[in-house]
Amino acid sequence: MSIAELKAGEWAKVLAIEGGYGLRQKLLLRGIFEGSLVRVISNRGPITIEIDRNIVSLGRGMARRIRVRRI
Repeated sequence: MSIAELKAGEWAKVLAIEGGYGLRQKLLLRGIFEGSLVRVISNRGPITIEIDRNIVSLGRGMARRIRVRRI
């Protein structure tokens, strides 16, 4: 499942990022990488997540490429 499929308030662990070097670098700069724990704050419009006490907004296309497991 992707981050885009989670509902507000749900926690997940990042399993994989489906994309090339550029996408991985953009996400790494935002603190998102394999093994990260994230919480979805909002799933309306851009996906807003909390990661390590930081708030990050992701476009839906980018969010669909982040594979997660709900925890």
